[in-house]
Amino acid sequence: MSVVLNSGNGKVTVPDLLQRKTPAAGSHSNFQKITCLTAYDYPTARLVDEAGVDVILVGDSLGMVVLGQESTLSVTIEEMLHHTRAVRRGVRRALVVADMPYGSYHSDLGQSLNNAVRFVKEAGAEAVKVEGGERRLELISRLTEAEIPVMGHVGLTPQSVNAMGGYRVQGKTAGGAEQLLRDARAVEAAGAFAIVLEGIPRELAAEITKSVRIPTIGIGAGPDCDGQILVLHDLLGLTFQEPPKFARRYANVGEVISQAVREYCADVQGGSLPSDAESYHAPSALQGRKPIRITR
Repeated sequence: MSVVLNSGNGKVTVPDLLQRKTPAAGSHSNFQKITCLTAYDYPTARLVDEAGVDVILVGDSLGMVVLGQESTLSVTIEEMLHHTRAVRRGVRRALVVADMPYGSYHSDLGQSLNNAVRFVKEAGAEAVKVEGGERRLELISRLTEAEIPVMGHVGLTPQSVNAMGGYRVQGKTAGGAEQLLRDARAVEAAGAFAIVLEGIPRELAAEITKSVRIPTIGIGAGPDCDGQILVLHDLLGLTFQEPPKFARRYANVGEVISQAVREYCADVQGGSLPSDAESYHAPSALQGRKPIRITR
């Protein structure tokens, strides 16, 4: 069996990202920070990919920003597979990572592996993301042994919202900071290729970034990580609540959509849509003929 190599075609791979780790101070490198965004469907995935983002995460945040749920906890594996398939169809360059939803990797290791395999085989994901540090060591090892790349996630982990008592910044005490350092090192030791650091002090994120050999991807963790990720809907102004402190809004697409729909309604109600130019016409040979009389 022959294998066609795809090196040099611009496709982002796990080895590519590992090479984008921030170099040690004083070393010479063409280091470029890693850019990541979420996407949940074909059109937005395609637009994000064509804009040059390195990693597209099909996040379980879809439960909140797409499905209107109050947290990520009720998102199912079938929903995640459905949205990952849609995203995969729109992506050519970026690395596609799928969130494993709550409950899909929290019990039996064998079933957790089977669930992860589904994301690769059925949905086309190139990696999966799991939340948690030291307690995920065995799971991450099992997945990487099965040649499924794993992105870790420590700090504010949304699937732990009930245990944490809400969406709170983590690692603000000496004990909490030390635990997050251990968590990050455990994720690295287990074989993960990158770690999302969410909702932690900038200083701690910088310390973790220096202490591990794999890239760190920050969200609410300051500018010293190896890359950054945001929820696309926060970036575009497509959410209905105040965005978190770290979510910079680059556009107000929500207002653009609302204005377009208001104009559409006005045009329909005013009779200007559709216009004659936007209507289909009968062939000239049929124009002027007597209307068909229908008898009952």
